[in-house]
Amino acid sequence: MELTAILKDKLNAGDNVVALHEGVLLQGWSPKAHRLLALVERNSSYGLFVFTTSRNPPQAFTDLTINFVVPIDSDFKCDIDSLSAESSSDIYINISARNFKLFMGMNSGSETNHFFTELSKSMDLYLKNQQKLDFNWLKKYSINDIDLELGLMMTINNGDIATNNLKTTVNMAVSENDLSFPSGTHTLSSRESVIQRQMLLSEEQYTNAKNFSIYIGTWNVNGQPTLSSLNDWLTSDSEPPDIYAIGFQELDLSKEAFLFNDSPREEEWLQAVTKSLNSIGHYRKVSLVRLVGMMLIVFVKKKHMEHVKNVATDTVGTGIMGKLGNKGGVAVRMDFHNTSLCFVNSHLAAHVEEFERRNQDYYNICSRMVFSNFTPPKTIKDHNQVYWFGDLNYRITEMDPISVKDLVSKNNFKTVLEADQLKQQHRAGNVFKGYKEGSINFIPTYKYDPGTNDWDSSEKNRAPAWCDRILWRGNSIKQLAYRSHPNLMISDHKPVSALFESEVKVVDTIKYRKIHENIMKKLDKAENEYLPQVMVDNTEIIFNMVQFMEPQMKELTVANTGQVPVQFEFIKKLDDSTYCKEWLRIEPFMSFIDPGEKCDITLEVLVDKRSAYKMNSGQDKLYDILVLHLDGGKDIFITVTGTYERSCFGCSLETLCYLKVPIRDIPIGKLMELENNKSNLISDPYPVPKEVWYLVDHLYRHGLKQEHLFEQSGLRVEFIQIRNWLDNGTPDALPGSVHSVAEALLILLDSTSEPIIPYNLHAACLSAVSNYSQCKQIISQLPERSKNVFLYLCAFLQELLSHVNDNNLDVKTIASVFGEIFIRDPPRSRSDKSSHTKTSMSRKKTNFVYHFLVNDQSDLIIGT
Repeated sequence: MELTAILKDKLNAGDNVVALHEGVLLQGWSPKAHRLLALVERNSSYGLFVFTTSRNPPQAFTDLTINFVVPIDSDFKCDIDSLSAESSSDIYINISARNFKLFMGMNSGSETNHFFTELSKSMDLYLKNQQKLDFNWLKKYSINDIDLELGLMMTINNGDIATNNLKTTVNMAVSENDLSFPSGTHTLSSRESVIQRQMLLSEEQYTNAKNFSIYIGTWNVNGQPTLSSLNDWLTSDSEPPDIYAIGFQELDLSKEAFLFNDSPREEEWLQAVTKSLNSIGHYRKVSLVRLVGMMLIVFVKKKHMEHVKNVATDTVGTGIMGKLGNKGGVAVRMDFHNTSLCFVNSHLAAHVEEFERRNQDYYNICSRMVFSNFTPPKTIKDHNQVYWFGDLNYRITEMDPISVKDLVSKNNFKTVLEADQLKQQHRAGNVFKGYKEGSINFIPTYKYDPGTNDWDSSEKNRAPAWCDRILWRGNSIKQLAYRSHPNLMISDHKPVSALFESEVKVVDTIKYRKIHENIMKKLDKAENEYLPQVMVDNTEIIFNMVQFMEPQMKELTVANTGQVPVQFEFIKKLDDSTYCKEWLRIEPFMSFIDPGEKCDITLEVLVDKRSAYKMNSGQDKLYDILVLHLDGGKDIFITVTGTYERSCFGCSLETLCYLKVPIRDIPIGKLMELENNKSNLISDPYPVPKEVWYLVDHLYRHGLKQEHLFEQSGLRVEFIQIRNWLDNGTPDALPGSVHSVAEALLILLDSTSEPIIPYNLHAACLSAVSNYSQCKQIISQLPERSKNVFLYLCAFLQELLSHVNDNNLDVKTIASVFGEIFIRDPPRSRSDKSSHTKTSMSRKKTNFVYHFLVNDQSDLIIGT
């Protein structure tokens, strides 16, 4: 009996077989299984039917079982790719639709061409007639979806699962495999990871969506002591929320907090918040994290605590050189039931004109906020829901203060918001991509005369602005309220809050156990039958000319062409301590790939202060061999190469003093000889490097009266310009703002192989901090060039501090910044110290440098 006739018997009356074709299932944990695809039409609407056959070829309609029926509508997609140049007779078919993904192989030929021609026509007809089409006839078919092979291919549409189509290329390198199956197919950890991955793919089958309320609050308190009650802010809703996330900025403006992250205000505000939570809710604190004046506290109702897991925190300072925490962000992440939540409280750069610096702060927080107690580490983007809030500091531009106040007084917020920097930057795609913000129907939250609801009456007469904002990212989140709380008047900012109804995935334990058991059985079978197989699209990664502090990225694609999920990981080579060199970052460095899926891996090269001096001296070069390990399979070797353009950043002070011309004019061999003390030095060196002199001289002439010098970070683009100016030599004026020049000076001093005070004298420095005479004795022992630079910089800093009436700088702050530069920790010791030890050492470094900023150095200079 002809196959079309057999199919006709299987279908309902009036449903017509347009085309059919057989293919091989390339996805799943079973042997490559045959599937029959049929394109069926009724009243000009089309559906794709997927059949399994009990006999091949089928002899009767009872041999056919419908696995799935997919309408040819707007969600339907079909991609076709050749397997390789050498096997052009085989093609990959990637069919995807709503909650469905099918990956098959077919032989090319006239029948295949006919099937996909008809399929393409059906897709075109849908686009022309979509308003008239009815797909209800497809619902009449009984579907047998017990087939786990196909069930495992169904994808869940949420933020954690990538559903990229597999694209193969002719230069893919195939992992070799033998016919025998290796012993120890999965380690315990990889087996558990496989199970977790498959459970995630099946998540919709064992979870139910439930709504929870989340309250977000943010307030810049301007260093003020706490109020006795915060009820007007925290209990403004009658129903108690399930979760509170409360963020503060400028909690403490004291120098003690700024320099050493130590503040009694933390406990004061924690108690005030705890007392002011909705009393009906009965809350428990999940976590508290603070960096200088930024503090974030997360509470949940007591009854929910058992469903809160995997809590982690991190902080990022975006002050100068990314160290000072006067600006930056703090974050708390947690798993609530089966949904991952991340709360980010940030305080971005100030001043009306600095929107680019605010954008830069945002990206710094995104890239550096890492929850490292997970493997692989999680970042902000790796969460189902993200709530980002704080004093984002975006202002109103192109509108004078009087006009803003007049429009606000008339509740004409729409006109003012057109000039809002955050709205402008968000629309342009420059910041907060993928985030949403609710409608703003409250007056600006900044700037007020403290203690009043009156706009700023100071000499600066700042225009009102919505500095304090709440944004979110994720599916199934509904904002119920977005408001300010003007009755709280102790600060120059008003607190802001938002209430959300957020959908959370709650586990049905009975269904979970059943699905878990099925996956375990399937995995047991797969482990005993199949080898992992992948294709890698490039095993030689070549980077272009790499320059100091300018990252470059390349992508590597790994595709799973086998029958089982593959766990891969970059592993360290024999005698190496890490899987890649310090100038290379791989994201992700380990992951899972389901059959028929791919993983795009980003390789980023960045030569920074940790690695630049090794490049200049020849200790290292841009060359590495990566080992991509397949669990239960073979290793794939990938080479990474590039050329580094040497810079004055990363040179020793001694070498820089001998460079009479720009470094780009020095042959590489000569530079290496200088760095390794193998050069026959004839010419007299400069007392201090010319690069240090250029930067200090610029600051002397243009920055002595600049506020926040050596506190506020510069712009990355300006740093690149300054670096090029120093490396190339040019008659043009030194580019960049004084803040960027100041940061460039610190980076230059921080990138040398040895700090100005060599590592072997650090213990002596920290022991001598209470005795100025001993401190001077240590400085007198420094190598000549190091001593010259130290005294030269201290003389400049003393001059800078003589202008405190103009620049408002503080000697302790400057001593703290330069203490970390002059007495830089050895690389291996930086992550080994406790928080208390780090604070104690920072105080001692500050005290050491403080001596040389407040005392006369003439006796040391005369003695040189």
